[in-house]
Amino acid sequence: MIMAQIKKLDLASTSGASINLEALYQICPSAFTEVRDEKTGQIERKINFTTLRELLGDNAYEGTDEEYGFNWVGKRAAQQEAGRPINKTLRPCPEESVDWEHTQNLYIEGDNLDVLKLLQKSYLGAIKMIYIDPPYNTGNDFVYRDDFAMQKDKYDLQAGNVDEIGNRFRKNTDANERFHSDWCSMIYERLLVAYNLLRNDGVIFISIDDNEVDNLKRICNEVFGNSNYVATIPWRKRTAKSDVPFGVSQDYEWIVIYAKSDNFYASVEGKERKYYTTPDFPNRPWRVHDLTKQTTASERPNSYFTIVNPKTGEQYPANPNRTWAITEETFETYYAQDRIVFPGEYSFLNIAKPVLRYWKEDDMKKAGDSFGRVAVSTKLPDDIGMSQDGTKEVTNIFNGKIFSFPKPSSLIKFFVKIIHDDDALILDFFSGSATTAHAIMRQNAEDGGNRKYILVQIPEETAEDSEARNDGFDNICEIGKERIRRAAAKIKSENPKAKDLDTGFRVFKLAESNMQDVYFAPKELQQQDLFALVNNVKEGREDLDLLFGCMLDWGVQLSLPLAKQEVDGKTIHIVNDGDLVACFADGIDEEVINAIAELNPLRVVFRDSGFESAPLKINLFEMFKQKCGWSEENVADRVRII
Repeated sequence: MIMAQIKKLDLASTSGASINLEALYQICPSAFTEVRDEKTGQIERKINFTTLRELLGDNAYEGTDEEYGFNWVGKRAAQQEAGRPINKTLRPCPEESVDWEHTQNLYIEGDNLDVLKLLQKSYLGAIKMIYIDPPYNTGNDFVYRDDFAMQKDKYDLQAGNVDEIGNRFRKNTDANERFHSDWCSMIYERLLVAYNLLRNDGVIFISIDDNEVDNLKRICNEVFGNSNYVATIPWRKRTAKSDVPFGVSQDYEWIVIYAKSDNFYASVEGKERKYYTTPDFPNRPWRVHDLTKQTTASERPNSYFTIVNPKTGEQYPANPNRTWAITEETFETYYAQDRIVFPGEYSFLNIAKPVLRYWKEDDMKKAGDSFGRVAVSTKLPDDIGMSQDGTKEVTNIFNGKIFSFPKPSSLIKFFVKIIHDDDALILDFFSGSATTAHAIMRQNAEDGGNRKYILVQIPEETAEDSEARNDGFDNICEIGKERIRRAAAKIKSENPKAKDLDTGFRVFKLAESNMQDVYFAPKELQQQDLFALVNNVKEGREDLDLLFGCMLDWGVQLSLPLAKQEVDGKTIHIVNDGDLVACFADGIDEEVINAIAELNPLRVVFRDSGFESAPLKINLFEMFKQKCGWSEENVADRVRII
């Protein structure tokens, strides 16, 4: 029966195991085999460990009790939690957004672990840069979802440890016997998921202080690999204090940097090199470089020789304490390539010994995108602000001190600049007061870039007696969104020529699934049983909720443009000119299907209960085959129901 081939969207986050299996399949497809599931009858791809071990040869390792590694109480649970799929969604909030129709920026409210899981399908390998400023585990500023110390539900509700959708929060005080372990679990599971979102040439910057910097690096070594450690940059947060333990003021925090792979390269603008254009080499600019090296004759005997100018016979003996950088054989090669320049050959060169010539074309080819730039120093520029500058920045925006210890936007702006990607998608999943958005807007206004951001922040309540609460900000998310609005207005006023600057953002909020629990029925449920489900959507969920839920599940990015089309009184939703087309109305008839087919969509979604008649639903495959010229496989891949 054709109807049996129409698939439901999962409407759940992908599992970590699925992502890892797909990555492994790309490397070792021969280690996989096809197995028929006994319950569903579907053919599934499974890994054959015997074959995999054979492919790995002597590199396969079973593990022992004595091996080097970093472990803590709760690590295995954190690994499992990172890979566990969830049945949640992100609900769109156009009324809280700015420039909803056109912006490509996202502001997401909710526990960042759940949000990261939901973003995996749409943003897998899409993020160029991550910056996070996570809790430092000082004993009083650490609020997070805790899956490692479960309490009775009644106690949790009375104590205020859970929110209205079941997220569990508490402060991690140093009285907790698992003080460090719980912090390690919290950051570990989030980094495991975030790793999947990074591009192959992506990078992560993590702000941290002395409390957990050592543990953070051990965790990052495991998640990103020791070889992808980039650097630890010191950031001066304050001037020296006098009332400190042992009489030493710890004025620095750290930014720990890891790359996804060796394809990442950071740089800053360097001093412009001096290239010469001479008649003997027209259209071939060149520069010169010292031909000696800081080595002795005993260290490099092959480079301890006398260079003779073949044209004049003049001799240039090597210095025994600073030999030539090349051997005598290499000298002959370079001379034949016109790469050796002798004193007196060019009047504008004031040299007393031979030098090496470099062609600009070769410099450009070797440096690629990094031409004209130099490596980044771990000493930050002097114009990078301290914590007091971040506080002043926020205070000036709000006319009051409503957020404690924000990072200065100049710090994050510097990181945004050194990755040299004007179209980068940047993620901050501990966004706090939204400094990252502020920094990105500043950099875009400065150089005309089109960088986009995704900010994630848990709606942690502000203190009842705080200045923020008195100013009407009930939680940190309200502060962050308002900061973006006000900072955007200021940046626009200061940069009137930046007319195309994207200062908007789409707001989404983490919520339970749009679907009734019956939607996630066991696999034993037969397709024909679904006809009995007249309405499997939760009350109060609208078309836009369903549309973005489908986008998340089908790997469509949430920033894409949206459009609508009315056909026979029914709304057709169109994402990015047909990347996804959906109609969730009741009474879908052939006229609606014809209109959708004319859009030549890549993906199509209907509501399971929305068809005018059962025969129309059953014949859906044939209709798309005829009207779109699709094959049976095309329809099976492109059409879904919820």
